[in-house]
Amino acid sequence: MGPEDRPARPLYTPAERQRRDATPWTLVQGVLAPVQFAIFLVSVVLVLRALVTGQGQGAAEMSVVAKTLALYAIMITGSIWEKAVFGRWLFAPAFFLEDVVSMLVLALHSAYLAALVTGALAERPLLLLALAAYATYLVNAGQFLLKLRAARLEGSGGRGPRLAEAL
Repeated sequence: MGPEDRPARPLYTPAERQRRDATPWTLVQGVLAPVQFAIFLVSVVLVLRALVTGQGQGAAEMSVVAKTLALYAIMITGSIWEKAVFGRWLFAPAFFLEDVVSMLVLALHSAYLAALVTGALAERPLLLLALAAYATYLVNAGQFLLKLRAARLEGSGGRGPRLAEAL
């Protein structure tokens, strides 16, 4: 008997799904996620422009600060959402791996802010740190999109994918 023979573990129990649908934090997450992604898109263009041309360093730096503030907002409200739905501030089993990667994303963005404020890194390494933070953010965003897809499939009345397949 292999993993494919085990019954699929639902992403949400019926009670968790009800709490998810009832909490206003679900809407907050649904609004903040695309806002953060839009800020990311603008910022990545500004960061790459500064790296390639050497111009616009200040705009690039401020865009990464804006992206980091949006990240903090979504992390705080996401933790409140997780508490409302799963009864845990972080690392609920259904979102454990996503939360682990989120911590790396948060650490890299925070390291960027610390380096910016203290002047610990020169301009180019600072921008490269921002790109490293952005790469982990993309991985994390992909994780959450897969979870959203799994939740939609599960909620549509179909069998829904196994969690391992959604990852």
